[in-house]
Amino acid sequence: MPDANVRIPEEARDRLAAIAAAEGMSLRAYLARLAETLLTPDERAARAEQARAALKEWNGYAPTSAEEQDLDSELDRRLAQAAAR
Repeated sequence: MPDANVRIPEEARDRLAAIAAAEGMSLRAYLARLAETLLTPDERAARAEQARAALKEWNGYAPTSAEEQDLDSELDRRLAQAAAR
């Protein structure tokens, strides 16, 4: 597989290299492993849809878009409150 060059700030490269070294890996191997463990936005959306379908099948929970937005707002409020402590 051919390599690719990615331009990032030096500080970010150094930080990633230190993390990789602490795990006994090269920066190249660490980034390849990291890429395999992260989900793309499409993959995250598909997993979220699967989770919603499983939850609905299990207990009938199927919030409307408005209910989801309300719940998201409440979660954001609580996270902001916790971060302020």
